[in-house]
Amino acid sequence: MAPKQHPTSSTPFSVRAESESLPALASYLLSLISIKKSNLCVSADVHSTSILLKLAEEIGDSICVLKTHADIIDDFSDRTIKGLQEIAKRKNFLIFEDRKFGDIGNTVQSQYSRGPLRIATWAHLTNAHIFPGPAIIPSLRSAATSTLISLNQSVSTEISTGTPRTSLDGLSTTGTDPEPDLDPFPSSSTSDAYLYRPSSSNTQNTLSPTTTEFDMSHRRSSVVTATTTISQTFEPCPPNPATLQRSMSSSSGDKPLDRATALKELGPPPHARGLLLLAQMSSENNLLDAEYTDNCVAAARDHKDFVLGFVAQENLNADKRDAFLVFTPGVGFPPEGQEAGVLGEKSKGDGMGQRWRGPREVVRDEGVDVVIVGRGVVNARDRASEAEKYRREAWRGYEERIGRRK
Repeated sequence: MAPKQHPTSSTPFSVRAESESLPALASYLLSLISIKKSNLCVSADVHSTSILLKLAEEIGDSICVLKTHADIIDDFSDRTIKGLQEIAKRKNFLIFEDRKFGDIGNTVQSQYSRGPLRIATWAHLTNAHIFPGPAIIPSLRSAATSTLISLNQSVSTEISTGTPRTSLDGLSTTGTDPEPDLDPFPSSSTSDAYLYRPSSSNTQNTLSPTTTEFDMSHRRSSVVTATTTISQTFEPCPPNPATLQRSMSSSSGDKPLDRATALKELGPPPHARGLLLLAQMSSENNLLDAEYTDNCVAAARDHKDFVLGFVAQENLNADKRDAFLVFTPGVGFPPEGQEAGVLGEKSKGDGMGQRWRGPREVVRDEGVDVVIVGRGVVNARDRASEAEKYRREAWRGYEERIGRRK
């Protein structure tokens, strides 16, 4: 079967990454795929933090994205999030939480940014159905924006104390660095500086502003000052993807970068979030028909700043301006002696409606970008070796598709 005839099918990932029309996160992912030579996403369908982190550690070098199901992890906590983020940073992959949002805007905003999962705080990518209507997209985008802003704000409070005393020049000080304009006797309207003094009865201490009963020659009081600072920082955007060319070829005359150096120059992911729309499914007899798929594509075009692409079974780019990424699940190696299935043909399954196709065939023949593999890797005896096997085959399909390999 010939690959889908759209420019994205025959254009190298590194060249697509240079498009100025792409969101920063999409550009970063395409660059990452090119440097690692991996268009493999592994679906970590596991039930404990320890197994999730162990899996991520074992396969991280072979993947570009790790897909999670946070709601099936029995002991999901901050430890899960921090551990996963640390491995993702060290192994250079993005995190994709497969939440499949599908509700009214107000509800999905809370599901995305609040509750025990707080997905928007740690997952670079997530996904959604559009059967509630296309308004689900700006609702999720708004929640992502608010979450990222809150993550970048830090509040610190500094408390200083001192004992008022009379200086050599007759002025009262707090025992710290002189403050010429500091009034050691603030009025009752001052909210952040109070003088602590014993009461006149000497039976109970109170916290109150200074009164006329205060006698500096007999009493010592402490000034407590609280200063609150709100700061805001932002993570850098990824470097210009054009520098990626040096890691792919020496056509510019420069020596190609090795993988480690190229990844270092690429830097961390941009401080952004992205959405994938569920346009097609790999399960048998699913109800996502062609009209629904077309509506997904139309909605994505209206929100190209947040929608990076689709979860689908084929390349859905049709308009010449389309540049969406396609993630394809239902990928697995067939049993020995059986050929991998292709779209429209009966392929092997799990007895529960799921159908699988080979990674090389899916990438080469359907023009998709990233293959999603679950149990084929997770249940393998040697998960690192199996992930590498899938990576090589998916990459081979990509090179055959763009004409680098026959």
